[in-house]
Amino acid sequence: MIEKMSPRNRRMLTVEDLRGRIGTGEVDTVVVAFTDMQGRLQGKRLHGQYFVDVVLGHGTEGCNYLLAVDIDMNTVDGYAISSWEQGYGDMEFVIDLATIRLLPHLPGTAMVQCDLAWPDGRPVVQSPRAILAREVERAAEAGFVALAGTELEFILFDTTYEEAWSSGYRDLQPSNQYNVDYSILGTSRVEPLLREIRNATYAAGMNVEGAKGECNFGQHEVGFLYDDVVVTADNHAVYKTMAKEIASRHGKALTFMAKYNEREGNSCHIHLSLRAADGTLVFGEGADRSPTYDHFIAGLLATMRDFTLLYAPNVNSYKRFAAGSFAPTAIAWGFDNRTCAIRLVGTGASARLENRVPGGDVNPYLALAAMLAGGLHGIEERLPLEPQLVGNAYASDKPHVPSTLLEARNAFHESVVARKLLGDEVVDHYTNMADVELAAFGAAVTDWELRRSFERM
Repeated sequence: MIEKMSPRNRRMLTVEDLRGRIGTGEVDTVVVAFTDMQGRLQGKRLHGQYFVDVVLGHGTEGCNYLLAVDIDMNTVDGYAISSWEQGYGDMEFVIDLATIRLLPHLPGTAMVQCDLAWPDGRPVVQSPRAILAREVERAAEAGFVALAGTELEFILFDTTYEEAWSSGYRDLQPSNQYNVDYSILGTSRVEPLLREIRNATYAAGMNVEGAKGECNFGQHEVGFLYDDVVVTADNHAVYKTMAKEIASRHGKALTFMAKYNEREGNSCHIHLSLRAADGTLVFGEGADRSPTYDHFIAGLLATMRDFTLLYAPNVNSYKRFAAGSFAPTAIAWGFDNRTCAIRLVGTGASARLENRVPGGDVNPYLALAAMLAGGLHGIEERLPLEPQLVGNAYASDKPHVPSTLLEARNAFHESVVARKLLGDEVVDHYTNMADVELAAFGAAVTDWELRRSFERM
């Protein structure tokens, strides 16, 4: 177990709180979960008393294939850490006691998140949480603390997940039939669901800000206050699962996929800033930006193509990148310019950068790790910052983010910087993840092909 005894806020639970609630029967189930390559929570539901009597002292384990499968949980070739030849052994779930929280939307249930280790105690370096932890350590060695917030959009439908599956995801009815961006009336229509998500996530220890409508039909966003980068990533993963579970309880379904249809996609804008170890500001703002801030931005831009795979990990991710879509194509920065990949916003203590490249399907640990790795690289190498882009970045001559998963895969795999900053084990592992997805997509016959070809070709 990671010995972090202090909870993150008063709504999180201490070990003593959890013991007491299990003792009185208020809690009877503990979910032990980690976040996998695809950004999903995986793990076990344990009886509360078993968790107290056994797992708190001795831990628990799971099959190491959980970091070597595709989205359908199929075992696939190409991963160094797990295979039939190696026997698909176990890895340890290393409990982080600072992450104990109630799940108020589920009766009698608490959750604790964990890291992953091999049976001999070595960390599983390919684990998304471990990759981010390594970059947090690098930042700390340089005297920095990283803070971040993620803005995650979803599209809500008036159907159950089971009905959506059975219909082949065709002709689903969105919960709003028109653009409800900032519309109070549009959010009122689904307020029972939004209200439960807000209140349940707050009770589960998240610092929720509010909800607003977005542009696509049925599209909404629930926002959360910025926090330490690991806390933000942990909460992001839990929130996605909670939102889906709560939607299901309301007889609805929601999706975070990057591009559901030809209209606006689901983004996940990531806001990030640095503080000194004593909490003082590092970045500054506007013309008073610090050299450290400029170097950090320059590092983000310099590594953007190499790290796009970690911002946009799926075939579908690349459908967002279109001119005039509010999803960026140009690798550029600007002040409050939503056409750029990196947008600078905020004043004083709220001065921060916004990475507009990731979509709703992003793994938050990997994206935040990539941002920290790139930014720290810029600081270490004292990379100069190019002038800001003024105007429409879509019409500029700036280099573009990769336009396909294959292009991003090759940029990541061949990147000297990625291998230097993240290590060969991580680069090879996530290159193989991309290869698996590309092979699966290449073998699929799509509805588009059937409509164009069945009769007319």
